[in-house]
Amino acid sequence: MTTDSAIVDAQVVRSPVFAGTRHGFFTRQGGVSTGPYASLNCSTRSADDPAALHENRRRVAQYVGVRPDHLMGLTQVHGDRTILVTRPWATGRGPEGDAMVTDRPGLALGVITADCAPVLFSNARGTVVGAAHAGWRGACGGIVESVVTAMGALGCAAGDIRAVVGPCITRDSYEVGPDMRDAVLAQDAAAGAFFTPAARAGHFMFDLPGYCVMRLQRCGVGQAAALGIDTLRDETRFFSHRRRTLAGGGAIGHQISVIACPAI
Repeated sequence: MTTDSAIVDAQVVRSPVFAGTRHGFFTRQGGVSTGPYASLNCSTRSADDPAALHENRRRVAQYVGVRPDHLMGLTQVHGDRTILVTRPWATGRGPEGDAMVTDRPGLALGVITADCAPVLFSNARGTVVGAAHAGWRGACGGIVESVVTAMGALGCAAGDIRAVVGPCITRDSYEVGPDMRDAVLAQDAAAGAFFTPAARAGHFMFDLPGYCVMRLQRCGVGQAAALGIDTLRDETRFFSHRRRTLAGGGAIGHQISVIACPAI
């Protein structure tokens, strides 16, 4: 008999950077939701069936070895605020913010995405972990630096931190207009290297994962990498806001990326 954990395990994406640390960049596969939310939708802000959503999140929690009510999430707002998690809060009632850190055993941190970049963090021993939701606004505004600072407050030197940018929209798929490029460059002139001309005149292709890695390296993280998986192009495995927009709109699910602080 195939167990729930085995169903999820066959679909989750892992990084060797976090060898020995329970984590996963989960795909849209391995859950019980149907329709536009099929099948491992984990967004508590969606209009998915609550029972299906609960089961999906239970499977994710089981995979990373925590209780379902210890899988933490935030009300994500595309900002630069990192929350220190010291105890669980009710599912779907997380504070506003776009990243979390914890050193509390038995807690798991999860961020919801559907083209934005999920970024997972850990110190070398896996005793302090973090997770960030980095769209272009958050990345430009300093969300990854905010996580490094928060982990520093828990005793982690930047050079001891490992970070991985998970599945997100990549340069080949991410066409943006001049207003977005100007807004990014106004805050960070070094971002110019991550824009290349698009086929459409006056537009640009933006390398979101590359930009996140650069920001991580710039703040001294010891190891930073990107998986290079494009959520828009891989419809079988990932939800994508841009794909939904190009198709004319409608309901959409979100995948989750999680890292856990192991129980003692």
